[in-house]
Amino acid sequence: MIIVDEAHHNKANTWVKVKEKFPSAKVVNYSATPMRSDGQLMSGEVIYSFPVVEAIREGYIKRLHAKMISPSKLAYINSDGTEITLASPDEIKRLGEEEASFRRGVLMSDETLSTLVDLSIKELNRLRQESGEKRLKIIASAINYGHCIQIKEAFLARNLRADYVHSNEDGSVNDRVFSKLENHELDVIIQSKMLGEGFDHKFLSVAMVGSIFTNLSPFVQFVGRVMRVVKQNAPGDLVNRGVVVFHVGANIANRWSDFRNFSQADQDFFADLLPEVEDVAFGSDGTSDSDPDETGGYNRLIPVEITSTDGVIASELDPIGDFQELKNELAALGMTTNEAIEILRKSRLSKQDQRRAGRQAINDLVNHHAGLLINQLGFKTKGRNFNKSQDNYAWAVRELHNRVNEYIGCNSGDRENLSLEQVEEAKSAISNLAEDIRQEWSNG
Repeated sequence: MIIVDEAHHNKANTWVKVKEKFPSAKVVNYSATPMRSDGQLMSGEVIYSFPVVEAIREGYIKRLHAKMISPSKLAYINSDGTEITLASPDEIKRLGEEEASFRRGVLMSDETLSTLVDLSIKELNRLRQESGEKRLKIIASAINYGHCIQIKEAFLARNLRADYVHSNEDGSVNDRVFSKLENHELDVIIQSKMLGEGFDHKFLSVAMVGSIFTNLSPFVQFVGRVMRVVKQNAPGDLVNRGVVVFHVGANIANRWSDFRNFSQADQDFFADLLPEVEDVAFGSDGTSDSDPDETGGYNRLIPVEITSTDGVIASELDPIGDFQELKNELAALGMTTNEAIEILRKSRLSKQDQRRAGRQAINDLVNHHAGLLINQLGFKTKGRNFNKSQDNYAWAVRELHNRVNEYIGCNSGDRENLSLEQVEEAKSAISNLAEDIRQEWSNG
C-alpha cells in the first residue's frame, strides 16, 4: 500500500514514477485541498471527506471569523489620470471583482493597506487579551517581494516586530526569519509564494489577506496556517480561535474556478466565511495578476492609486454567530459606530515611528534591488565582477546605499536625521538608481 500525504501533488512526476514502480499497490491519498496550485485536480476517487466545520466542532482546528474592511466611499485614480469616486461598498466590491488593477491597487496603496494592517493588529490584540496567550501572531500574504517590504514597513511603524519570507529569497535568510518566528521574536510574518502545506506554527492566529487568490485551493492553504490549534481537544478554549482579515475591494471569491471541487459541506463553510461565494462564476479566471519575475516586464499589471477612503468599518462575517460583538463593544464604551470610526481615522502614527520603519524599508529595498541587479547582469552573488576586493552582492548593496545618500543629500551614517519626506524620496528612487548601475555595466 502507498499512502500519500498532501495528495493534491499526486500528479507530480515523482509520484507518478512511484506508482509505476509498484503497479499493483493500493494507493490512499490524503489532502485538505483537491487541486494543485497549477490547476490540476488530484487523481483518485473521493471515498471520505471530513468537513472543516466538523473539525472545528471537534476541536481539531481553530474556530474562524472573517473580518472584512468595507469603506462607504473610496476614491482612486485610473490609468488615464482621472479621479473616480465609488460611493458604496457594493460598487467597491463590484470593481474589485471586475478590474485586476483595482484589486492590486487596493492591496498595494498605503491608504487601504493601512486599514488592513490596523484591523489585523486590533484583532491580534483582542485575541491575546481574551485568551491570555501573548505568543499569538499575524501571518500576512503579499503579492510580491516589494509588497513584502511595504507590509513589513507598515507593521514596524506600528511598533510590531515583523519580517518576511519569499520563495526567491536566499534559504539562509528565510531560515533566520523562521528561527525568529519559532523563538517568538516576531509578532508578524509576511510571506509571498511561501508557507504552503507542511508549515506548522500553532501560534499564528490572524491571517491578513494581502494578495490575490484566483483559486480556493491556495487560499485554503494560506488560511490553514492560522487553523492549527494551540490546545488539543479544547474546542471551546479562547486560544483556539482564528481571524481572517480582508478588504471588500480585493475579494475575488467569484473567480474561484475550483470551488465545486470541494465537498458540499466545505463549500457551505467558505460561502459563509466570505460574502457571496454562492454567486461564484465558474468560468475562466479572467485577467491575470501575474508578475512572475517582479521586474516590471511587459506583463506587469500597474495598480491604480487609491487616494482616499471614508467611513471605513470592519464587517464581521462569522459562520457560527457573534454578529453583534463589535456593536456591543462600542455600546459598552458609550460610543456610536460613527464616533468610533472618527476617532480611528483621526489617529495618526508618529512621524518618528514612520521614519524608523521607512529607514528599514530603504535597507530592505536596497538588498532586494542589489540581488535583482546581479541577476540581470548575469553575475553570481559571490563572484567579484564589480570589484576584486568584495563579492558582487556586498559591492552592489554598498554602491546603492552610496547613491541613495547622494540622491537625497545625506551623509553616510546620518540617516537617523532624515525627514519623512526624504525617506519616501529615497524609497521611490532605489529602483531607478539600480537601473542606472545596470545600464552602466551593460554598456561596458
